[in-house]
Amino acid sequence: MPSVGKQGTIVKYEAVIGLEVHAQLLTKTKIFCGCGSVFGAGPNTLGCPVCLGLPGALPVLNRATVEMALRMGLAVGCDIAPQSIFARKNYFYPDLPKGYQISQYDLPVCKNGHLDINVDGTEKRIGITRIHLEEDAGKLVHDQDDDTLFDVNRCGTPLIEIVSEPDLRSAREAYAYLTGLKQILEYLEVCDCNMEEGSLRCDANISLRPVGQRTLGTKTELKNMNSFRNVEKAIEYEIFRQREILDAGGVIEQQTYLWDADTGRTSPMRSKEDAHDYRYFPEPDLLPLVIDAVMIDTATKRAIELPAARRARFVDHYRLTAEHADVLTQSRRVADYYEATVASGAGERPAATWVMGDVLRVAKEKKCGPDALNVTPKRLAALLSMIDAGTISTSAGKTVFEAMERENAEPAAAIGTLDLAQVSDSSELEKVMRDILEKNPREVERFKAGDAKLQAFFVGQAMKATRGKGNPRQINRIFSELMGRA
Repeated sequence: MPSVGKQGTIVKYEAVIGLEVHAQLLTKTKIFCGCGSVFGAGPNTLGCPVCLGLPGALPVLNRATVEMALRMGLAVGCDIAPQSIFARKNYFYPDLPKGYQISQYDLPVCKNGHLDINVDGTEKRIGITRIHLEEDAGKLVHDQDDDTLFDVNRCGTPLIEIVSEPDLRSAREAYAYLTGLKQILEYLEVCDCNMEEGSLRCDANISLRPVGQRTLGTKTELKNMNSFRNVEKAIEYEIFRQREILDAGGVIEQQTYLWDADTGRTSPMRSKEDAHDYRYFPEPDLLPLVIDAVMIDTATKRAIELPAARRARFVDHYRLTAEHADVLTQSRRVADYYEATVASGAGERPAATWVMGDVLRVAKEKKCGPDALNVTPKRLAALLSMIDAGTISTSAGKTVFEAMERENAEPAAAIGTLDLAQVSDSSELEKVMRDILEKNPREVERFKAGDAKLQAFFVGQAMKATRGKGNPRQINRIFSELMGRA
């Protein structure tokens, strides 16, 4: 966006954005010890001498964390380092009892990857500089006592940090990148991506430079963002803030800022550190991490169909629209549920409509995945078959769906209990329609005179007379026959 600079000059700035995403790995234990790695345990119940960095305690690398890092790296096209090194990242903060964090620095396990995003129909490739393994710090609790309290449980929780290249140019691109990354993490079952519980966190580095200039401007870092929408809003605000300073002839300071979602503003937290401030050096208690061909081959064989490929297949194989395929592949659990429904005999498009509608609605209400519903793919397919066969109407089917979920019932049992079986007997429906025609002679004459819209009136009266159980197709056919328009 053009801005007026000093002395009335017009300056058009370009935003340069890089993201650092921390994803908590779905392992049973921590990265360097046997303590459990779970959310919600009582304070200070998941700690040991290794977590606290007590003298003589030695870390031992959790193999599962390496396997998960490899799977993520391969999914985004990274080169896998045959040998990587753990380092000590030194800083002193109350949530870090050791005074340092075990991480990876100049030799990460994965590097040189990419993620393709789509914004407003335009494809763009975002480079991924590195993916490295590290441990999390502990947690400070500020609102339960006059003093700040410390919980050791999170110390040593396994993380991968995914660092993008500064290839992003807008808040919308950042949002698309994060959404794509989250999908892959969830598909691989590497991270549950629950931002409310802190298992997925994002820091954003933002700078501005005049369009055409290759040198990067001074960057600021944004923290404390607990949703992708807040990331988007925070980046938009920070771009605005920096532009205002530059236009006024000011200088951007390299600082870390906190985002306040309530006020919609950022505020300075501390001066932003450079790498040398952390005094990285190789972790003396851990050997180099060696990745051999067998480990890479094992991870490759465990590779699954990723969201982009699955989306394309849904369009090609199931003949779905791109929009429907996008919704159905947002989550691996939703995509699996849909395919299981089709495999159980449901039509591809009806199954898509019901999964995107009633299934996702109820799953959201119950705060669970579709695979946890009582309406299993097999049951949904049976219900859709009954609708297609005319056993019940579509509107009645929705009532049956609710009953199936509520009572954990098969569709046939729910239909019987609710007495919603559709009336398709021709003689019975013809009797109903003749009675309606006799009671509405004026409307009959208007229809015969050319008011074709009245057919909906007669069909509606028949549905009302059958308490919604009449087969609409049969009713329409009988009406046309009685009116001589068969």
